[in-house]
Amino acid sequence: MPTADHTLSQTNEDYLKVIWEFSEWSGAPITPGHLAERMGLTRSTVSEGVRRLTDLGLVEHERYGTVALTPEGERTAVRMVRCHRILETFLVSYLGYDWDEVHEEAEVLEHAVSARMIERLDARLNHPVRDPHGDPIPRADGTIPALEARPLSEVPAGHTVTVRRVNDDNPELLRYLATIGLHLDSTLTVLDRVEVAGTMRLLLGDRQLDIGIPAARGILVAD
Repeated sequence: MPTADHTLSQTNEDYLKVIWEFSEWSGAPITPGHLAERMGLTRSTVSEGVRRLTDLGLVEHERYGTVALTPEGERTAVRMVRCHRILETFLVSYLGYDWDEVHEEAEVLEHAVSARMIERLDARLNHPVRDPHGDPIPRADGTIPALEARPLSEVPAGHTVTVRRVNDDNPELLRYLATIGLHLDSTLTVLDRVEVAGTMRLLLGDRQLDIGIPAARGILVAD
């Protein structure tokens, strides 16, 4: 039988959130190896954690296969993601945090605040649909606002696009983008792609800049 959310440990909640967010970005289930890498844990520790979550009815995992959330596990993960992204939005909007600073703070706070406080923050923020990185904030009923976007790395030369979302896994990338003036809703034109060098040349306002294609995969844009 699945366990109630309030009986889960912080570690179990972290597992579920990471599994959900990986699938959100990649569109595919996560492997135990990727899960260990993203959480900074050993494979043996992750194997034990996945076994525990499987016993609780929160994930499904076949030996040597991928890890996927059950419906109950997904509900818990979405609740944690909603909490995390509302906290990030509050930290930026009211406490003056920069977008590269909020992820770790929200990681700590999300396990300490009550559901009532999250709903109060959501109301104070006027029910935002995205966080400071452009990530869609799940609604209270668990539904996810639609976000039509594709990786900047896939945009061909000559196209003009608008930044809709930036992966928050790499604070150094966020700081770099802020220093060059690239933010959510910035308009970019792809001037050239140098595949052999793994770079793209962009026009941001009246300035040209180069960005690595691997970094561009973490920037989602829309036409």
